[in-house]
Amino acid sequence: MNIKDRINYSAIVDRKPLILPGDGKVIVWPVVNLEEWPPELPLPRRVLTPPGEGGHVPDIPNWCWSEYGMRIGVWRLMEALAEFNVTPTVSMNGTVPKAYPRVAEAALEAGWEFMGHSYIQKPMYEIEDEAEAIFKTMETMRDFCGYKPRGWMGPGLTQTENTPELLVEAGFEYTADWILDDQPCEVKTQKGKLYSIPYTTELNDIPIMLSQNHVSSILYDRTMDYFETLLREGEKNVRIMCIAVHPYIHGVPHRIKYFRQIFKELSDNPAVVFMTGSEILDWYLLQHSPQEN
Repeated sequence: MNIKDRINYSAIVDRKPLILPGDGKVIVWPVVNLEEWPPELPLPRRVLTPPGEGGHVPDIPNWCWSEYGMRIGVWRLMEALAEFNVTPTVSMNGTVPKAYPRVAEAALEAGWEFMGHSYIQKPMYEIEDEAEAIFKTMETMRDFCGYKPRGWMGPGLTQTENTPELLVEAGFEYTADWILDDQPCEVKTQKGKLYSIPYTTELNDIPIMLSQNHVSSILYDRTMDYFETLLREGEKNVRIMCIAVHPYIHGVPHRIKYFRQIFKELSDNPAVVFMTGSEILDWYLLQHSPQEN
């Protein structure tokens, strides 16, 4: 199916407004990404390049950069979210419960929603058997968390022309890969219904910190500026604001205070409603007909 045929064009000004109860104007969707980077394989990202800019395995310094997040950083994120009673969605590789059982079990005990992030941290178009990776992710995560994960996000938001159909066949109900809107929308497939829940690259610490090289406070500054606009627009039609972080980036000492400050200020605002991906999907389906996309 042609990419542009997957999602109907819809101008925000032409839509029936979405509403929240009470004073709610903006849905905030926090996403924490938990990944395994096996040191015996080429790593998906690097913070430090070796002399001569070459690549090698094992890449010890860059593996350690990621490993810090699972040993130290994730616990800082958990503490900050728990302080303000915020339940995030955790985008997780299928290998994480086995590789990092202490982290996965803590997220499960905290009630975080689990979302599939493929089986390994590798672009979907580089995986030899995409169907196997998607179905294996569903199976291993269901066995671990005790329920069928409803959401999916490809590593780096990658997908192939077959991904939407494979997600539906595996039992996934929503995807975060289509970052083209401030509200959910339907993704057309030949196998059944699939919905897009708005993820983000604008409030995501991968592009902000690794590609754009901003100072430590930028996620806070950008989030509050972003929120100011959505709050005004949400008076007429509710918007969704995703905040996406990784433990090895925002779980470090010089950034965690800004992460905490974001949730302190948002939790004090009566216009904010925190939701998981599944809660957003259920809210959307209760008041929206798919034919209106």
